[in-house]
Amino acid sequence: MSTLAKWAPAVLALVLVAGPGVWRISRNTITIAHEGGHALVALLTGRRLEGIKLNADTSGVTVSRGKPTGIAVVLMYFAGYVTPSLLGLGAALLVTTDNVRPLLWATVVLLAAMLIMIRNLFGVLSVVATGTIMFVVSWYATAQWQAAFALFVTWFLLLGGVRPVGELQGRRLRGRAPNSDADMLARITRVPGLVWVALFAVVTIGCLLLGGRMLLPL
Repeated sequence: MSTLAKWAPAVLALVLVAGPGVWRISRNTITIAHEGGHALVALLTGRRLEGIKLNADTSGVTVSRGKPTGIAVVLMYFAGYVTPSLLGLGAALLVTTDNVRPLLWATVVLLAAMLIMIRNLFGVLSVVATGTIMFVVSWYATAQWQAAFALFVTWFLLLGGVRPVGELQGRRLRGRAPNSDADMLARITRVPGLVWVALFAVVTIGCLLLGGRMLLPL
């Protein structure tokens, strides 16, 4: 892979995450992963998933039914902010082992499964648009373009997973996030919300460092 092909996906991902204007749009993809994480963990821990909403302001909500306390609900609330980064780390592993097409197809399958639970029009449009892009690239693009696109997606998830954690704490400091995942975890566990934000940061930054270490030698 040429130097340009190696660095262009990373630079583009950084622009989409760091740019204040474009981040307002690209963040919707991170929200899809965030809410997907809540939904998947809810299902895996035996909770009853009732629906997912993705909003135009990049917020989202996943509704599930089950016990209001316990390890299952803790894991569900914790999953949201760390899922994009964990997905990015998994994608880095697939990219570095030359499993680009399985990565793209797995993403399409996960988005299709998530679409079943979306309960609002904007959410449907967001998931369909994202899934369509993934499908078109995996089906029609050349191997070189697939590899470059997979690198971009991986870097975007790794970088894009970190920024929302900082934004979360900023909203909390201004008193604008009383029902955030961190604050819900604080109410359930009696552990301060700031501790949960710090744990989100440890996981997301850790994934970025590990994933970046795997990707940079490519």
